[in-house]
Amino acid sequence: MKKLKYGTRRKLNGVVLLLPWIFGFFLFFLTPLIQTFYYSFCDVSVRDTGGMNLAFSGFQNYINLFTSEVTSTNQTVVRLLADENVRILTKTPILVIFSLFLAILVNFKFKGRGFVRVIFFLPIVLGLDLVVKLLTISTGADLLGLSSTGVFANKSVAAFLQEYIELPRQVSYGISIFVENIYQWISQAGVQTLIYLAGLQSISPSFYEVADIEGATPYETFWKVTLPSISNITLFVAVYTMVSQFLSSPIATEVYNFAFNKSEIGVGSSLSVVYLLNVLVVLVIIMALLNRQVKKSDPNR
Repeated sequence: MKKLKYGTRRKLNGVVLLLPWIFGFFLFFLTPLIQTFYYSFCDVSVRDTGGMNLAFSGFQNYINLFTSEVTSTNQTVVRLLADENVRILTKTPILVIFSLFLAILVNFKFKGRGFVRVIFFLPIVLGLDLVVKLLTISTGADLLGLSSTGVFANKSVAAFLQEYIELPRQVSYGISIFVENIYQWISQAGVQTLIYLAGLQSISPSFYEVADIEGATPYETFWKVTLPSISNITLFVAVYTMVSQFLSSPIATEVYNFAFNKSEIGVGSSLSVVYLLNVLVVLVIIMALLNRQVKKSDPNR
C-alpha cells in the first residue's frame, strides 16, 4: 500500500475532525435552515387546530421588511443592520488587539506564571457571564443599574487622564469608556487570548535567537518576528471574534420579536435570511482582505 504524503494526511485529519460538525449540521441545522428560507417567501399563519398555513407571497416579506416594518425600538431594519455592522467592525479590531496584548502578558516568563494563568483563565472555565455579573456587583457597578458608579467610574478615569497625563479630552473619554467596561472586554477576549497564547508558544525560539544575534530591539522583534509568525492565528481570531459578535447581536432578538410577538413568521424568517447573507458577505470581504495581508507577512504561504 502506497504511503500517503504528509500534506494529504493533514487534509484527511482535518476532514476527520470536521466530521462531527458535518453530521450535526445535516442532522440539526440543515432542515431548519431550508424551512427558514421557504417561510421567508410565504405568508405564514398558525391554525387554530395546530400547524401552519403557508401561502406563497414571493418577495413581499422582504419588501415589507425594508419599507414598512420597524424593530422593537422603532428603528428601521436598514438602520439596525447598518448600526450592527459598524459596531462589529469597530469592536472586532479592538478585541483582537486586546486579546493579543493579554496573551503576550500571560506568556511572559516569571515566577508563579502557572498560578497566574490559572487565576486569569479561571473565569473562562467557571462561566464568563456569571463571573462578570459577580465582579460588577462586588465593585458597586450594579447599583441603580448604572455601570458608572463602580470603581472605574467614567468621569473619574477621564478626569485622571486629563489632569495627570494631559491627554486630549476625546482620547481620555474613549479610554475611560474602555476601562469602565474592562470586565466585559476581558470576558469577550478569553477564548481569543487562549488561541493567541497557543500561537505564541508555537513560535520557534530560534527565530528570537537570530533576531537577538542581529541586534534587533524588542520592538523590532515583535513586528518582524512575533507578528508575522502568528499572522494565520490573527486571521482565525478575527473571524472567530466577528462570528461571536454576530451571534450575540440584538438582531436575533428582533427575529424572535417579529416571529412570535408580532406573529409575523414570514417577516422574521426574511430578516434571518437577510442577516445570514449580511454576515456571509462581511466575513468573505474581511477574510479576503486579511488573507492578502497574511500572504504578504507569512513567507510559508
